[in-house]
Amino acid sequence: MAGLIRQSDIDEVKARTNIADVVGEYVSLKSAGVGSMKGLCPFHDERSPSFHVRPQVGFYHCFGCGESGDVISFLQKMDHVTFTDAVERLAGRVGFQLTFEDGGQARSEHGARSRLLAANLAAEEFFREQLMTPGADVGRRFLGERGFDQAAATRFGVGFAPKSWDALTNALKSRGFTTDELSAAGLVSSGDRGVYDRFRGRLVWPIRDVTGQTIGFGARKLLDDDKGPKYLNTPETAVYHKAQVLYGLDLAKRDVSRSKRVVVVEGYTDVMACHLAGVTTAVATCGTSFGVDHIKVLRRVLGDDSATGEVIFTFDPDAAGQKAAMRAFTEERRFAAQTYVAVAPDGLDPCDLRLAQGDAAVQRMVDSKEPMFEFVIRQVLSQYDLETVEGRVSALRASAPIVADIRDASIRPGYERVLARQLGLELDEVQTAVRGSSRGGSGNGGSGSRGASRPAASRAITSNPGGVITLGMTPSGTAAYVPAAQGMSAPSAPTRLDPAPAQNTVAPDEYPPEPDDEYDDGGGWAPNGPDGDGPGILDARDGGAVTSLREERPLSLADLPPDQATRLERDALMAILQFPELAGHELVARAVHTGFVNPSLAVIRDAIATTLDSFGTEAWFPRVIDAVPVPLASLIQQLAVAPVPERSERDLSAYVREIASALVERDLLRQSHEMLGKLQRTDPTEREAYRAVQRQLLDLEAERRALKETS
Repeated sequence: MAGLIRQSDIDEVKARTNIADVVGEYVSLKSAGVGSMKGLCPFHDERSPSFHVRPQVGFYHCFGCGESGDVISFLQKMDHVTFTDAVERLAGRVGFQLTFEDGGQARSEHGARSRLLAANLAAEEFFREQLMTPGADVGRRFLGERGFDQAAATRFGVGFAPKSWDALTNALKSRGFTTDELSAAGLVSSGDRGVYDRFRGRLVWPIRDVTGQTIGFGARKLLDDDKGPKYLNTPETAVYHKAQVLYGLDLAKRDVSRSKRVVVVEGYTDVMACHLAGVTTAVATCGTSFGVDHIKVLRRVLGDDSATGEVIFTFDPDAAGQKAAMRAFTEERRFAAQTYVAVAPDGLDPCDLRLAQGDAAVQRMVDSKEPMFEFVIRQVLSQYDLETVEGRVSALRASAPIVADIRDASIRPGYERVLARQLGLELDEVQTAVRGSSRGGSGNGGSGSRGASRPAASRAITSNPGGVITLGMTPSGTAAYVPAAQGMSAPSAPTRLDPAPAQNTVAPDEYPPEPDDEYDDGGGWAPNGPDGDGPGILDARDGGAVTSLREERPLSLADLPPDQATRLERDALMAILQFPELAGHELVARAVHTGFVNPSLAVIRDAIATTLDSFGTEAWFPRVIDAVPVPLASLIQQLAVAPVPERSERDLSAYVREIASALVERDLLRQSHEMLGKLQRTDPTEREAYRAVQRQLLDLEAERRALKETS
């Protein structure tokens, strides 16, 4: 059995991979400043983007739920694959051949998930080949009758499953796949007569995930003697979950992200027709109704954080279509984008409409969309006899909650007037019903607050439950952790890492505190305690208290206090971590040997100082993370992805050097302050000592002027 993948190979794969390209296959990313990108988090529901990616550093972090990591951990979490599978997938993307520690080569099919994907890909190739055989005439005729030629079939990967008991099974076994693997992939079924092909005598569409990997199939019945359902899909497998998959999204995602528009249709042929007609943002569900998980996927691709996007549903005019429309409406509030309904004039679906009236008709149908609220209100009113008083009153009761649920308060009065006109009622009567419906709690109550609330993980922590760590400082100024649950007394000058207050109480022109009282003097984290047996012990110089780190809570940027000194240290570390090549080794070496006010940031400063031998290399940032205690690892990752204030490449270089130089200048001012005090305490009659202090003051001032000239 092969051993572990060589670490050097893993580092090389990460170095060759742009994390933004990988994340961008799942999430619509947009610029968040120089070198930073952001989008809606794929790990939790949110209304505005808090998921940041920093390609230069190779890390991502969500400031909402706290998820963070590199490109390997992203794939592991998104696709539920092992570390080895994730590395091999990335290696395949960049064409890098992996080797194991024992010298063997990594097998591309290693891992259960990889085998399922490989089996699906092989099946797709088999089906596509079969479409060109004489036995697939019925499939080619079906496509031709709906306006799809061979080029269209190739574009969408359409194939044909022969009417055979085990043609696919035998073909894939000959390629090295086992019966268990084919069964796990949902390609075969088992019965009294043994294993047999799941799809037989059907036209087959490959179903792909957002990255373009084939994870399953949808098959359409063609033969009269086929007793199965009209459409037969792959069953739930380790890689195929129908509630989370949208057919055609792999083809549509770029245009969806670019145009901020998605068109949701009802079938595979409708997706094909729309794309061929120029509506390249069309997608469809796969054998299930449109649901919450589909919305989560679409919101990430849309970058759905404002009302500028459009989600357009197309429904058949029959009862099933109306039912589907109402189901979609119940979930409409989960979108920040505006939702619409598009229905063809003659009740045709997009495929039949294209066939009957051409490509332009499909585009006109989509462009003539109407707001979903109008569509739903009309559907509700159609269920009542508006010629009678009873019917109008009942219709008002049914439709008032719909109007009350409109998220845009500026649009709601217009719909109240429309409803009053359609019902033949006075406007104030309708307004009263809408307000009453809102107070009754049937929806939002017109508050405009739509969708799922932000998870608790994204809200500021406002309590200190047992076990939360309190961070203080030793008498010498170094940082120390104290587990709150253990009732230990904090070192002197304790500083709680609670959330910043709502208002900054520090005056804008406030100077940093006196160095003798609150500046860190360079203490750092030692691997062991006083007896060499404690994990994560802080080395407190000058006889300071030494505290074991037993209970850990990850720290975040939100925990940092809002004073000017801390902000300077935070911003400088962000610039150094994100743009080391712009700061330069010499300036960083000076900056990380200055005193810090904030003890948490001082620990990160020390980690940078101890890893300067690899500064700016691919290995440097991981080494910095490894050099800090566990609670600070998340804080480093946040510092490495949070957007810096500069928005242009031209200004960035100057900003990075200026903010790093500000740390050095602040430290020089502190030293000058100390020298002035020393000068005042020195007896002028002691000429040599007095002149020595004066020379030190002059040297500090010269160094400060030189720093200003070079920064």
